[in-house]
Amino acid sequence: MALISLQDVTIGFGHPLLIEHANLQIERDEKVCLLGRNGSGKSTLLKLINGDIMPDSGDIVRQKGLRTAYLPQEIPNEIKSTVSDILSDAFKKLPAYERKGNHQIDKIISQMQLDPFTEFNTLSSGLKRRVLLARGLICDPDILLLDEPTNHLDIDSITWLEEFLMRYSGTLLFVTHDRSFLKKLSTRIVELDRGNLSSWACNYETFLTRKQAVLDAEEKQNALFDKKLAQEEKWIRQGIKARRTRNEGRVRELEKMRKIRGERRQRAGSALIQTQESERSGAIVIKVEGATYGYDTPPIINNFSTTIMRGDKVGIIGPNGSGKTTLLRLLLGQLTPQKGTVHHGTQLQIAYFDQLRAQLDENKSVLDNVGEGNDVITFNGKPRHVIGYLQNFLFSPDRVRDSVKTLSGGERNRLLLAQLFTRPSNVLVMDEPTNDLDVETLELLEELLLDYQGTLLLVSHDRAFLNNVATSTLVFEGEGRINEYVGGYDDWLRQRIVNIQNDFHGKPPVSKAETDNKQSKRLRKLSYKEKRELESLPHQIELLETEQQQLFQIMSDRMFYQKGKDEIERLKGRASAIEYELAEAFQRWESLEKLRGEEATS
Repeated sequence: MALISLQDVTIGFGHPLLIEHANLQIERDEKVCLLGRNGSGKSTLLKLINGDIMPDSGDIVRQKGLRTAYLPQEIPNEIKSTVSDILSDAFKKLPAYERKGNHQIDKIISQMQLDPFTEFNTLSSGLKRRVLLARGLICDPDILLLDEPTNHLDIDSITWLEEFLMRYSGTLLFVTHDRSFLKKLSTRIVELDRGNLSSWACNYETFLTRKQAVLDAEEKQNALFDKKLAQEEKWIRQGIKARRTRNEGRVRELEKMRKIRGERRQRAGSALIQTQESERSGAIVIKVEGATYGYDTPPIINNFSTTIMRGDKVGIIGPNGSGKTTLLRLLLGQLTPQKGTVHHGTQLQIAYFDQLRAQLDENKSVLDNVGEGNDVITFNGKPRHVIGYLQNFLFSPDRVRDSVKTLSGGERNRLLLAQLFTRPSNVLVMDEPTNDLDVETLELLEELLLDYQGTLLLVSHDRAFLNNVATSTLVFEGEGRINEYVGGYDDWLRQRIVNIQNDFHGKPPVSKAETDNKQSKRLRKLSYKEKRELESLPHQIELLETEQQQLFQIMSDRMFYQKGKDEIERLKGRASAIEYELAEAFQRWESLEKLRGEEATS
């Protein structure tokens, strides 16, 4: 029997309905990811399952004694207790026969790596979410409900949560826009689209393929229906002779078709995001030499050097509070280094996306935040009506007159993007642009940034976003050290493993800057053999990554450790070897690409 079953459930707070005649079953031990556009009703569905609200119609059948724990998106501000007191209060609410002594609380505090005596309000966002998760786990829930649990967390906190939930033996239903989190955790995907729930027992990549096939079939079916409806409308409008002889059954069928067409819910449009690019900047955009900046010892940024070239897409990675925004301000010249220098290239036009959304005036409407009192803006040299421009960012003509105060987090991010891209730029600086955006908008933003011809500085905790966009990463690695690596988040992990191995063998760490310095000492042309090698490296890397993914799937299976000891050791050894081979292949690819680039410009 399913833990919980939704049968023909409908709920809405106006029109259209958020959830319409939906059916869903959740079985024990499943880890289900709930996907849907911003505002589609995902949080409402979680509240229905948690029992916080009741459906307008339909039934929710729960297994006898079913317990749920719900972690909402927003962290409550009213909690003013220590970690220990918060968990003790939750413990006291359990029936007396389920309390097994305070060791239950101690066990959870230990598992969650919490300090019981710390005040909740003094904790970081990541630790606050961890405390709320611990509070939910006190009751040993049958279903754990998580609404955007990674929102505003740094990568370390996301990784901790991910690993904890992978070990968690209970049933999980979670909403997320973090595709890496989704891929690692989910055993099934449920999508909420235009009030309908659909279940997909597959991985995320397969879901995307199958979903697109369904949408294509739906579009074709709708086109055929609309064509037939148009033919029938033409028939009904014929003259007197046709009306005298018309078939009443055909008329009734037409009325039915009109009703079906009127009730059809159109799929929400995709944002049409475009940038305005200005004239090209100089080849060197920013050059930093020995920069140090801080308020205490050790400094936030210590003896940092880098050169950012035109067209680079630089990701910036580090824990919350490590100094990522400070680094951006230093690179942009808003702060002066206490030691060292920061030089800017020529003809820079900078557009800055602020994670705090300080550029938005909350007392103004959506329209005035973009148009600044004008009905028309100039976009790529042509006049554009502001309302039409905002529709590209999914703001309806009615919504554009609303105050910014009424907007959701996702809407505010879309508005900030709309405001940002009204200005021509050749340097785009984006501080956490992915928070609160749904997956479809994220992927559209990725495509835009990949096509952007200027230079990009990107702070993000979204690992998939960094992997897909960044050509290099600057990583805060403690005590003010910022090291530079080729590629995105996964590439940094691979290179970090090589550095750890080098440390073990007494060799100096390998970084992008050091690799570039070594190569700059010997400018020469690629040999024929090296050209062939460069052509073959992407395929070689793809094969290694495929093998690595297959090994990860085998090793994450519950039956893995029932294999023989020799087989387990062999697979673990091969997994380690692949990490090393991939790091070497990427480093070699970078070296040859660098050499080819120098050859082309020499």
